[in-house]
Amino acid sequence: MPNIKSAIKRVKTNDQRNAQNATVKSSMRTAVKKAEAAAANGAENVKELTNDAIRQLDKAAQKGLIHKNVASRQKSRLMKKAN
Repeated sequence: MPNIKSAIKRVKTNDQRNAQNATVKSSMRTAVKKAEAAAANGAENVKELTNDAIRQLDKAAQKGLIHKNVASRQKSRLMKKAN
């Protein structure tokens, strides 16, 4: 544990940001998995789940959690499966 006040603050801030980023990334992964499962099973709500997954991917890319090209590639694959 650091002794300097600013370093202590930095550790606390990093922990908070890490928790927030993990939450966003986890919800993104869950949304993608739900959309893929719905597409594989031929569910009726594939369109809504795919749109939700795309929204989550865009948010993660915007926050810098994943690269924009990774988000684009995953969105493309999802849309192919949804059709």
